[in-house]
Amino acid sequence: MKSIKIFASVIALSALPFASFAQSVTACASTLDGAEAQIAAQAHKAGASYKVTEANFNNGVHMTAELIK
Repeated sequence: MKSIKIFASVIALSALPFASFAQSVTACASTLDGAEAQIAAQAHKAGASYKVTEANFNNGVHMTAELIK
């Protein structure tokens, strides 16, 4: 039982450094291209790449992305 707790703790702590690099950013624009351009600019400024996680169009575009270093 003690070894299971230690193993679970090691796994949880080993994932911690990877989580610290992820950053979520958002952008709003009138088009998908405009919102993605804003996301790309934010990623470039942070020196990271990005992955779009959500885009919503409702009288404008709201886009969320995760920056990946």
